Amino acid sequence: MYYVYILQSRQDGKLYIGYTADLRSRFREHNQGLSQATRHRQPFDLVYYEAFKAKKDAVVRERMIKQYKQGYTNLKKRISASLEPRKWGEESPDTILNQESR
Repeated sequence: MYYVYILQSRQDGKLYIGYTADLRSRFREHNQGLSQATRHRQPFDLVYYEAFKAKKDAVVRERMIKQYKQGYTNLKKRISASLEPRKWGEESPDTILNQESR
């Protein structure tokens, strides 16, 4: 499987969009500062992801989200509740992801 994912920086609230074949590993890399593109904005919450069987589909979807303002805006509207600042005690998708890997 291949994944297109969106991370939200806890530091500045900005979003990062990427794709990967190993979502758990890539998420850890972002939060450990191993990705040069996001090193200065960690830590992150995983706020959204989509799964694809073919790598090409994931690459096309990532590009579509990044390049087309309307697609990006519509996706942000769709996941708006996930992008709001979290209240104490609410589980975020990254918390669930980390629990599953134990």
